[in-house]
Amino acid sequence: MGTYIYKLIQEGEHQRQDFKYCINDSKKIAKSLVAFANTDGGRLLVGIKDNGKIVGIKTDEEYYMVEAAAKIYSNPPISFLTQQWQAEGKTVLEILIEPSTQKPHFAIDEDGKWLAYLRVGDENFLAHKIHLNVWKRNNNPVGVHFTYTNREKILIDYLQNNKQITISKFMRQAHISRMKAEEVITNFIIMNVINLKTEKEGTFFELIQTIDADELKKFK
Repeated sequence: MGTYIYKLIQEGEHQRQDFKYCINDSKKIAKSLVAFANTDGGRLLVGIKDNGKIVGIKTDEEYYMVEAAAKIYSNPPISFLTQQWQAEGKTVLEILIEPSTQKPHFAIDEDGKWLAYLRVGDENFLAHKIHLNVWKRNNNPVGVHFTYTNREKILIDYLQNNKQITISKFMRQAHISRMKAEEVITNFIIMNVINLKTEKEGTFFELIQTIDADELKKFK
């Protein structure tokens, strides 16, 4: 059993894995559960320090705090599986979260606000408004109502000559409101024309290289 845990620890923290020394705040752990559920799923290993040292969990109370995080402090509630493993005479709690089909999930913060998060690399990031738009639209069976107007052309032309753009940059380039800019980019993401990329520096939008932008003109 210990071999399994050592193998996971050797992977380190990444897109689908996070270490937790202990759990003493259900609200904080809800943020991690939500981020995994909104992205590719993943696992929490509780009783592991950031450096990979095994310290083990202290009591079963940590399981119940995870349960509260998933059912009370996450909306919609998040399903999870758990498994306890023994290593070095200590108990490690593994929490498995599948990628959700009910995105977006929200976690409540210290101020009582419900916020959505996603997992990028080994960190959790606050979801951009366009993440929310895309998730909600993907849950809606209605297709994209799309017209290739000047604002769409401005965005595609810019991305054909530049690696990426921000929402603010697009607003300035096209002289349109944030709401309209979000609508245009959301449509393009759902159509697999544009890719959304979140980094520490912010959220950026890139043209998917395999797309033939000239084909979009047929939507006029």
